[in-house]
Amino acid sequence: MTRSPSRARTRRPKIGLALAGGGPVGAMYELGALRALEEAVRGLDLNRAYSYVGVSAGSFIAACLANGLTTSQMLRAVLRDDPGVNPLRPDIFFTPAYAEIARRSFKLPRLVAESIADMIRRPGAQAIGSAVNYLMQALPVGVFDNEPIREYLEAIFALDGRTDDFRKLKRRLTVVAADLDSGRAIRFGDRGWDHVPISTAVQASTALPGVYTPVCVEGRQCVDGVLLKTVHASVALEQGADLLFCVNPIVPIDAAGAAEEGRLPEDVIVQAGLPAVLSQTFRTLIHSRLRVGFARYSSRFPDADVVLLEPDAEEYELFFANVFSFRSRRHICRSGYEATRRTLRRRFDELHPLLASHGLELRADVLDDDARDVWTSVGLESGGLRAPSRESVTDRLSRVLDRVEAATAARTAAR
Repeated sequence: MTRSPSRARTRRPKIGLALAGGGPVGAMYELGALRALEEAVRGLDLNRAYSYVGVSAGSFIAACLANGLTTSQMLRAVLRDDPGVNPLRPDIFFTPAYAEIARRSFKLPRLVAESIADMIRRPGAQAIGSAVNYLMQALPVGVFDNEPIREYLEAIFALDGRTDDFRKLKRRLTVVAADLDSGRAIRFGDRGWDHVPISTAVQASTALPGVYTPVCVEGRQCVDGVLLKTVHASVALEQGADLLFCVNPIVPIDAAGAAEEGRLPEDVIVQAGLPAVLSQTFRTLIHSRLRVGFARYSSRFPDADVVLLEPDAEEYELFFANVFSFRSRRHICRSGYEATRRTLRRRFDELHPLLASHGLELRADVLDDDARDVWTSVGLESGGLRAPSRESVTDRLSRVLDRVEAATAARTAAR
């Protein structure tokens, strides 16, 4: 939602930032996108926004920005080789939920016995369905443990100049989660919920059902806030933002168009299996919901401008990314950076006057500089491939995954 600037501004504009989810891959994409945005817009300081709204993976990035961590610091943390930077290790996001898995497993003998007894009492097809229903209770509600996410943020927010307390932030931060039992939004950072630690709020907002276990906060079972809205941009607009930048990595791909042009095989999503089918379905549903919501903002908030940045439907690498590999994370950061630069260049004639009305300048010289790279922009070698001085077990595992991924790509290209 953007409009031609027509009103004179006599005060400093209130600039907001709303970030959607997308899991670890979405967070990496958003980091690259935000780096490109900050480079291309003179006068924009992403650490000095009027309002930050984050949901799911976006809440992780928003909380860090509100706490003064720069996009440069966070991008360097992805590569884990910069002294003084807390590395974003895979185990932060992908530690198995051992306690949840064990708790559910202990129930299995009892559930098997109950299902067998039920089948004896009611033989036939109905009994089979009942038995399946019994056994489903043994499935864990989350595969990964999200406690390491909370611990990581608690640690970095304990450093000088940062805080894990919403009330002590210099900037307004809202982290949105969903109450699983009521289906309502919980806006951490708002009055009544601002005493909850920021790290706990982010843990709750990122608890995507089936992936992470729900987080109990004051008796509420909290899950990923994207279940209710994709971006929750209206929160920042209700808070009075004049200009709102939204980043949404969750976009369905156009596999059919790519197949017609020979860039992807026929039926590639189905052939990729259930995860790809579920991902495309999920992306399609929430993206259509986002479009409907954004269409209403022009009438609900007539004095505000909203700039939505998201990948094109041709960003196949983002869709099929291997989130367990460092190679993928490096590529996804670069993908977000380059896709955002292309979007800003394509929409330059539209966005330049709009941003100017808010005291910002969209820089054509930066967007036209094709030599720019996300990694050199933060002081790293192009591609960010410098090896850390000491290699941990996680480093070695990631290096092996990188080699497997590269070999797989080579075999696919050779067919």
